[in-house]
Amino acid sequence: MLTSDQWIAVIAVLAVLAVAAVVLISSRSGKRRHASLKRRFGPEYDRAVQQYGSEAKAEKELAARERRVHGQKLRQLNETDRTQFSSDWRNVQARFVDDPSGAVTAADELILQVMLARGYSKSDADQRVADLSVEHAGSVEHYRAANMLAEANREGRANTEELRQAFVHYRALFADLLEEPKHADRKSQEAYA
Repeated sequence: MLTSDQWIAVIAVLAVLAVAAVVLISSRSGKRRHASLKRRFGPEYDRAVQQYGSEAKAEKELAARERRVHGQKLRQLNETDRTQFSSDWRNVQARFVDDPSGAVTAADELILQVMLARGYSKSDADQRVADLSVEHAGSVEHYRAANMLAEANREGRANTEELRQAFVHYRALFADLLEEPKHADRKSQEAYA
């Protein structure tokens, strides 16, 4: 039979082992979460780390984005909407030859319509970019670049090449939002941009 001092030693050892187990499990869970966020957000993860100054702060922000977007009840487009938006896009794209500035403005408006139809909230451009980063991390840089060039267009500072680049960025995001294959209808896309 163990003495009271021996029991205290056994309990102390078990307590230390329990704490070590919790720390180990927490560390592994944190590493898995880190890897999961990095994989899910791709370049956006690194951008957030740079913006917020640490992985912990960036991960907190990215997790908050996920919660916000998952609360928006996003949905797939039905075939009718997808067909209508595709038709609208072809019309905007055809307009680029004669009116690049107007086509970029129309592309920006069409992207917003598609986002609203998918269930994203109508918010300012920065919030839309953050929301898109959750489900469309691979295309969010296209949206940032297009928004920057569209702003220059609104201020009369964009040349035709910059407008073409904005349009190319919008096209990439548009295809992602519609969940069309990136190679679909490439000849007609390249004809105008």
